Amino acid sequence: MGSVPFLQVESNLVLVQNVSKLYRLYRRPADRLRELLPGAAPLHTDFWALRDVGFSVEKGETLGLVGPNGCGKSTLLQIVCGILQPTSGRVVARGRIAALLELGAGFNPEFSGRENVYLNGEIMGLSRGEIEKAMPSIEAFAEIGEFMERPVKEYSSGMYVRLAFATAIHVEPEILIVDEALAVGDAVFANRCVRKFQELRERKITVLFVSHDLGLVKQLSDRAILLLNGRIAAQGAPSDVINRYIGLVLAREEAKERKEHALRPSFRHGDGSSEVLGIDILNARGEPVASVAGGEPITVRVRSRFHRPKADPMVGILIRTRIGMEVYGTNTRIEHVRLGDLQAGDELEVSFRLECWLTPQQYTLTVATQDADGSSHDWLDDAIAFDVVDARAAAGVANLRAEVEWRVSR
Repeated sequence: MGSVPFLQVESNLVLVQNVSKLYRLYRRPADRLRELLPGAAPLHTDFWALRDVGFSVEKGETLGLVGPNGCGKSTLLQIVCGILQPTSGRVVARGRIAALLELGAGFNPEFSGRENVYLNGEIMGLSRGEIEKAMPSIEAFAEIGEFMERPVKEYSSGMYVRLAFATAIHVEPEILIVDEALAVGDAVFANRCVRKFQELRERKITVLFVSHDLGLVKQLSDRAILLLNGRIAAQGAPSDVINRYIGLVLAREEAKERKEHALRPSFRHGDGSSEVLGIDILNARGEPVASVAGGEPITVRVRSRFHRPKADPMVGILIRTRIGMEVYGTNTRIEHVRLGDLQAGDELEVSFRLECWLTPQQYTLTVATQDADGSSHDWLDDAIAFDVVDARAAAGVANLRAEVEWRVSR
């Protein structure tokens, strides 16, 4: 977080040409020295954080970078800022750069918030008079009150981000680089930052930002780039790139979980009259998955074997959030489905079909086979987990896909 050296020239442009970044990984620190000895064999493994990445960002363009953790997004931004040097390739960044990178960088923890604003402004090339002129706007945007006079080491992470973001956008940058900084702030501050991003677009400020909020990337970006394993996997219209990203994530999870889910319930009980043999969440193609797109039709399939004869038993499912809040549950009795009489040795397969209009987060699935009076044959709490992935962010657990109409009257 903070500012970096800049070039003040006519054009405001970021050009990244065939950038690669190699790190040498050692199992033990001493291996670095042993490797320097005459005749020593290599004791490191090569890790390419970036491979042949190239793109340009025009003046006034907002570029969103997306991709899973470890794909090279933060490394790329640090190279663009000049904090890291590429192993090969080059970066040309013409214009005053303001950067918000990892929390804790750019501010002196012993200085007060006000002193850090002056320090960062002067590093950016502003005069003290220019910083004093911007100070009221910085204080109003950050809203940290009397903490402006307190040492930064006393700040919460949210207060730190507030002041760092306020400073960066008020030192008149020509290029603003943001690495997931808004994830630390509260909802009110995040909304204020979104409006500020839109204002920067209108003022033709070039913006590069990383975010795991795919809805925010679609809302703010003119163009998006998907990084995977240090390479550009897709670039273009934000909606197209994000759809590609979601598709790749789902495909990867499907491949990983294609085999039948192992049952790992947090708690299991019942009288043993029947036994749950397998639980699957199936996509529209009938394939087992561990990740589901928001609104995607899915089937929850429960297979069981009966060890004793039972008259009209029932099978149920229950979806919970990761913290245990019950989201949705049903059973064959509620759905008016009679299973008839089953004999010892019979195997039963029940499928529940539904559309998964849940918000993006992780959920667990609990299943049970029971008697008509509710007593359990086999109850498996949180037997399997699954993720819901969606480009559209929403609070709570149900994504009701609101449509918004608005008008202005004067």
